[in-house]
Amino acid sequence: MVFERPILIFILAFSTPTLVFSSSHYNFPIAKPNNPNCNDTCGHIQIPFPFGTTPECSFARQFRLTCNHTASDPPKLLWWNTNFEITDISLDGQFTLMKTIAHDCYQSNGVQSSNFSSGIRLRPHFTLNNTANKFTVLGCSAIAAFTGISLNQTFITAGAALCSSEADLSEGTCNGAGCFQIDIPTDVSEYDVVIMSLTNYTTTSGFSNCTYAFAVERSAFRFSKDNLTNLLPRQRLPVVVDWVIGNGTCQDARRNATGYACVNANTTCYHPTNGHGYRCRCEDGFEGNPYLPQGCIDINECLNDTLHDCNKKASCTNNIGNYTCTCPENYEGNGIGEDGCKWKSPKDMKIAYVLIGVGSGVICLLLGTILFYLEHKRRSQNKMKRKFFHQNGGHILQEKLAKREASPDTVIIFSSSELEMATNSFHNSMIIGRGGFGTVYKGVLVDRRTIAVKRSIRVDPTQIEQFINEVVILSQINHRNVVRLLGCCLETDVPLLVYEFIPNGTLSSHLHNEAKARALDWSMRLKIAAETAGLLSYLHSSTCTPIIHRDVKSDNILLDHSLTVKVSDFGASKLVPVDLAQLSTVVLGTLGYLDPEYMQTNQLTEKSDVYSFGVVLLELVTGRKALCFDRPIEEKSLSNYFLYVLKEDLLVKIIDEKIVGLGNMEQINAVCKLAKECLNVKGEDRPSMKEVTMELEGLILREKHSWATNVDDEEEMKSLIPNDHDGTSGVGYDSIGMDHIVLPINGGR
Repeated sequence: MVFERPILIFILAFSTPTLVFSSSHYNFPIAKPNNPNCNDTCGHIQIPFPFGTTPECSFARQFRLTCNHTASDPPKLLWWNTNFEITDISLDGQFTLMKTIAHDCYQSNGVQSSNFSSGIRLRPHFTLNNTANKFTVLGCSAIAAFTGISLNQTFITAGAALCSSEADLSEGTCNGAGCFQIDIPTDVSEYDVVIMSLTNYTTTSGFSNCTYAFAVERSAFRFSKDNLTNLLPRQRLPVVVDWVIGNGTCQDARRNATGYACVNANTTCYHPTNGHGYRCRCEDGFEGNPYLPQGCIDINECLNDTLHDCNKKASCTNNIGNYTCTCPENYEGNGIGEDGCKWKSPKDMKIAYVLIGVGSGVICLLLGTILFYLEHKRRSQNKMKRKFFHQNGGHILQEKLAKREASPDTVIIFSSSELEMATNSFHNSMIIGRGGFGTVYKGVLVDRRTIAVKRSIRVDPTQIEQFINEVVILSQINHRNVVRLLGCCLETDVPLLVYEFIPNGTLSSHLHNEAKARALDWSMRLKIAAETAGLLSYLHSSTCTPIIHRDVKSDNILLDHSLTVKVSDFGASKLVPVDLAQLSTVVLGTLGYLDPEYMQTNQLTEKSDVYSFGVVLLELVTGRKALCFDRPIEEKSLSNYFLYVLKEDLLVKIIDEKIVGLGNMEQINAVCKLAKECLNVKGEDRPSMKEVTMELEGLILREKHSWATNVDDEEEMKSLIPNDHDGTSGVGYDSIGMDHIVLPINGGR
């Protein structure tokens, strides 16, 4: 039911601020069996029967769903022929819909954008869950009404959110100051949301110029001051909907056996607390989908000690629907609980003593054999460890530590047993990353420090001394934006490097994940760029021996819990002698980030890192991957496509819309120009990392000390497009292309 705005004003004018007018995972089969067309998943969402995507796969017409393969990847599960996305379906009688929010916004220039009504009409057998959802109003001069049908009667619940300054707002609290929440009535089968503003934000435009209202799952929303500005008109929030079978009771459904859903074995019928109809569930001792034939499967309680109460001495035997406890021989009792099994004296103690003696002798013999084998194995392992330690340059490293070339507190030589214990013997479940140079494991030391252990897949015996020198140099890098090298282990066939553990993932995982990318606003991305550039500048010019990273990319830029940059993976790095301007090396790196001049000449310089960093800048500005084979051929390489759209004055096409906002277009323009300079084909035409760092830090400094101005979005976008109409952009991007060089697709990583 929808109220016109004049009616809503009348209701609210004569009332108090609030008026009330009366992702699941299954380990058992859930789809309809014996039909290959009945898929049990759509993307990452499981589809349990009675729901289905075709008539033969669903229980009834109202349980029909649509798996949309064309809208996105992975495909989205939609509620039949609507655009409501379903993100979870529970056999307990709930599913979750993603629903738009009602909003009314006034810009400072007087432009209004609004969607005054945002509701939903649920079909029969579906009601809005009154305990999992809350009706929420956000704003500083906001009035909203939640109206609809409950038990075939019209209801209306209204509320207001008011505030006069940011000081009135309280994080996580919806008490009417900026945020107001009310409970939802039971049995709501249809609802609508209507909103309006009392003052058109004339007094609060400085910090709130919008009104929002929506029904939302209470566990999915926590009020923040930023909600008054960061909610988007097209944003969708989760709503929990209850579903039932039929309209009548269990007794009514049993009388009509042809439509009764709980006829399967080990299934029972029950009535929900919200809405009409009934649901099915498996009886105690069973689990599964109660709506499928033979869908309820016996639970083996004996496999899980928390599911049975047998005595520790008793044996548990699983039965259909339950279990039994049996005491062992020479014990008596029912086998249940602490006193379930009691000792029963044997009839012939002499026989018992003889058996005990023989058994003890056999056990001692076995123990002696096992101990001898373990001692022999221990000595063999220690001999092998000493061999590997010497082979991997352990003595060289010890000599350097003894000569005080490195502090013993700086480089820790770990034993292989320490790292095996920390990584659960390098179990696959501890793997957190793989690359061309090896595998990275998560580990926890005895002192509870969490570490990352890099295990190489190959080693060059002729480069052991150089490897030891690099370990010593890298361990002495003391910079807040480097993943710190704690030490190494040389007792294995290949050296193991031990780093501090960074738990928050890579920059790539944040940029290319829709939910995480929204948390990276422009200021945060600019900060990440400046910190990365500062670290590379430090490596190039501030260490005792200059270091070229050689594999700068978003996958090697980690973010800690405060989103501070931590650059990692120095496996391909090179130490540059102070009297050598460039190194002739085998080309290593990752396709999409590789310096084209380096690929042609095999001459590695600090400017190779500058080129790779330019690609990272493009990722931060566009949100695109450096190399994406799913895009059209002209868009596969981000750097080439960027230079193309720059030349064609189409740069606005590829800027990430999540970072575009009032007042930051000049900065985005400056960063694009800086990326353009970094991507020059000739290394000598690129800036140094020191110059790049100064430019980025200057942008941040100017942002902190600038006056805020309101600029029309269209004007800002025009300022971003370069005016080089004479065709001399300064970047010869078409003089060398990706099709001139053929490399492995992972660039050796």
